Amino acid sequence: MEQVVVSDFGAFLGKHSERLVIRRKDKEDEEHALMNLDGIIVASPGVSISSDLISECTDRGIEINFLTFSGRPFAKVVSPSLTATVVTRREQLSAMGDVRGLKIALRFAGGKIRNQINLIKYFSKHRKTADVEAYARLMEKVNDMEAIEGELCEIKGENVDGARGSIMNLEGRAAALYWDSVKLIISDKGEFTKRKHRYADDAINAALNYGYGILYSQVWSALVLAGLEPFAGFLHVDRPGKPSLVLDFIEEFRQPVVDRVVLASITKGFKIEREKNVVENGGSGGIYRLSEKTRKSLADKVLGRLESEERFERKNRKIRNIIQLQANHLAMYFRGEREYKPFVASW
Repeated sequence: MEQVVVSDFGAFLGKHSERLVIRRKDKEDEEHALMNLDGIIVASPGVSISSDLISECTDRGIEINFLTFSGRPFAKVVSPSLTATVVTRREQLSAMGDVRGLKIALRFAGGKIRNQINLIKYFSKHRKTADVEAYARLMEKVNDMEAIEGELCEIKGENVDGARGSIMNLEGRAAALYWDSVKLIISDKGEFTKRKHRYADDAINAALNYGYGILYSQVWSALVLAGLEPFAGFLHVDRPGKPSLVLDFIEEFRQPVVDRVVLASITKGFKIEREKNVVENGGSGGIYRLSEKTRKSLADKVLGRLESEERFERKNRKIRNIIQLQANHLAMYFRGEREYKPFVASW
């Protein structure tokens, strides 16, 4: 199955027979068989789309996701029948008040920290002999993160509300060590001082945010297909319009999907280009808006990583399928049908 990314200002998306047709100024029409699509990502302003295509996509279960230039999702078109579930959502909401909610929050946080550790190890392998000093510094941070991982296992309680502060404190400490390690890994490849989640004004944070936006749409889709409520999370508190479960669930996939792609690209000399003469949202230093060429290249790389395989439950599976399986497992966990273990990528 295929994901199509449209990042051209002024493009038109329509339907001809059973094919998606993309029309761009001064370019030949691009066509894709609808039977081979499972998603369309619109990542540019000024794109128009026909109602016939929207109708056909909802009939076929093809989601249409809309992202800003920086990768922030702002709209999603899906069939309303996909959310017509009851039992799973009732159990998910009731888990907020008992130990199930605490357990799942700990597993989300634990999966994130373990994948951060494994990614540092992955990018440290060649430094063991090539740069002994850098390798030693990275392994020191890994040891500190593993100690935090151990502290996480000691947290007890009756529900997540009483333990959320402790969990987030440990997660934040591990994240600080992780991003310090990233800075060391790419120290000679570009300016990176700290992680900036929104309004990034440097190339690396902008690339990470854009990649997360693509992953975000994949995760949201998986949760909805599994019958879960995207706005009822456990690690992230509930707020109007905040898809807390999406933010929880995405944590165990950020590192093996987006971080790995961005860091590998940078270390191999990939040039992140900025859109010229653009200042977005009036930021004092100007938000780093990625060029169309860079956005297309990053999207292809992230979607390619989602199509790559990892070992999961004794089989080699595509990561995009693992995300759906994990969403299904989460729904089964809330219904009391199985335990939930976070996905941990190899290194």
